[in-house]
Amino acid sequence: MPTRPTGDVRSRPTLTLVAVCIACGLLPASLTGTSVALPDLGSDLHASLVTVQWVVNAYNLTFASVMLVAGSLADLLGRRRMFALGLTAFVLCTAGAALASDVVVIDVLRGAAGVAAAMVLTAATALLAQAYAGEGQARAFGFLGSSFGLGLALGPSLSGLLVGAWGWRSVFLVHAAVAAAVLLLRPLLTESRDPSASGVDYPGAATFSGALAAFTLAVVEGPQWGWSNPLVLALGVLAVVLLAAFVRIEKRRKRPMLELSLLREPKFVAVSLMPVLLAFGFVCLLVFLPSFFIGVNGMSSGRAGLTMLLLSGPVLALPVVSGALVRRVSTAVLLGSSLLLVAGGAAWLTVLDRHSTTLSIAGPLLVIGTGVGIAFGLLDGAAVGSVEPSRAGMAAGLFNTMRLTGEAVAIAGMGSVLVSVTQHNLQHPDGWNGGVGELANRVVQGEITSVADQVPAAQRADFTAFVSDSYTSALHTVLWLLAAVCALGAPLIMRMLRPAPAPHPAGSADPGVKEPITLGEKSS
Repeated sequence: MPTRPTGDVRSRPTLTLVAVCIACGLLPASLTGTSVALPDLGSDLHASLVTVQWVVNAYNLTFASVMLVAGSLADLLGRRRMFALGLTAFVLCTAGAALASDVVVIDVLRGAAGVAAAMVLTAATALLAQAYAGEGQARAFGFLGSSFGLGLALGPSLSGLLVGAWGWRSVFLVHAAVAAAVLLLRPLLTESRDPSASGVDYPGAATFSGALAAFTLAVVEGPQWGWSNPLVLALGVLAVVLLAAFVRIEKRRKRPMLELSLLREPKFVAVSLMPVLLAFGFVCLLVFLPSFFIGVNGMSSGRAGLTMLLLSGPVLALPVVSGALVRRVSTAVLLGSSLLLVAGGAAWLTVLDRHSTTLSIAGPLLVIGTGVGIAFGLLDGAAVGSVEPSRAGMAAGLFNTMRLTGEAVAIAGMGSVLVSVTQHNLQHPDGWNGGVGELANRVVQGEITSVADQVPAAQRADFTAFVSDSYTSALHTVLWLLAAVCALGAPLIMRMLRPAPAPHPAGSADPGVKEPITLGEKSS
């Protein structure tokens, strides 16, 4: 993409890389880390499950929805300016959430923080693309992907320690402080713009954001309103109509907000589908497991966070290993194997129940983390390297949009399955005088102990065992679904990444012998 830089665009590449990686590691940590704080937040503010769910969903929804608009504005107004504005808004919204005493206010602020996060991420990737070129750019985007993975993985563990030490508000305050520290590097970054930027594609932005919002609202509210509720069905239809309208709009624009032509590149599509599949097999667990550990296994927030290190630990070390392995093993094999490891680990994790110890679930958590760690070291660099260098910025934008959209859909969708199955399993438990829907919401929120306190003492032990087993059965259903998604996705990804047969000139020695290639290789 052509740009108009101010000064030498490569004068401080290392500082740019540091600022971008810290900022882009913080953004996913604000998603998964917040999940550990939800049980304490909901209990402290006496909030319902739906309003507590929107603390995560509002952030994820707006983050994914406005990515494309934020990218257009960054090209128009300047990448450094957009990066700074996004960080400033993120600091204000996140600090405001820490100080708020109403969960609806927190939901609104989290939605605004998601918009700010989109501003930061789109500007950050463009800044990185301008600071590096060639092989250096591929390595820089590899570091970016690793930072994103580290943020996702470490978010629950670090937040668990914060909640245990200083309460749920400390999670938001620490995130705001880190963003403020990155903001101090702003004067050292170099500004750049796209001189051919023609403004914002408002029709495309409205239809894409509307489709994602309608779908998320439908799947989050479905268990509460009923899946056959006319409003839920109408939201589903609206999402499909708006998505179709978005595709039609983008095909007609000379400079589309989303470069749909990239979807004709099988390798790029395969790499872009990977974070969507991993959102089901990994990100969902980062969001759901802490509440289970706290509510069913009786762990403290701090211990739940430390247990999550078994899942996230491999993600810290293995990206470097996978970067070395790709020189000897094809990308297709590595990514396919990573999905099979995640699928196997999710299936194995169905051993989890209310009697599980940390040691008994260490194996499946480590296997899942290993699969994810292998993939995270490859994805961002592979996305950029699978297209021509001139389209690297577009590829990064579309890749991040699919990653965030996949996370929003996976968390909302699997969260609804978890609530619906739990509600189905909880049929008139002895001693409970409230509604089954209310009970399911509170159980999934991790409030089993407080719910059990409302039951007569003579029935309390049996009641606790019943609701814990009902929740466990629902989580097992979700785990089998996650395993199926990743297992079915593995052969598809491997097939799409398989190198196409190269043409052989007449007289070649052996037309059946083909040289192995990997993503990002370029002929000399």
